[in-house]
Amino acid sequence: MSRSKWKGPFLDFKNLKKNNRNNKNLISRNVEITPKFIGMTFKVHNGKDYLEITVTDEMIGHKFGEFAFTRGRFSFKKKKSKK
Repeated sequence: MSRSKWKGPFLDFKNLKKNNRNNKNLISRNVEITPKFIGMTFKVHNGKDYLEITVTDEMIGHKFGEFAFTRGRFSFKKKKSKK
């Protein structure tokens, strides 16, 4: 279920102000990207480490968690040949 339109986008103002003072630019995964974030770089936690994400105009309306993948790509291991 999505957030109501009359409430507006979710922005964590407490976290944004605190991190901007420390110049960390850490942001949570559930914050929605708004036009004022274009061109800025944020660090989003994916469960293991922080990924740097630079906001572009195509990202507006999405959430930061959509761009910080939590799982790696899967590929089959190549078998060793028997001699």
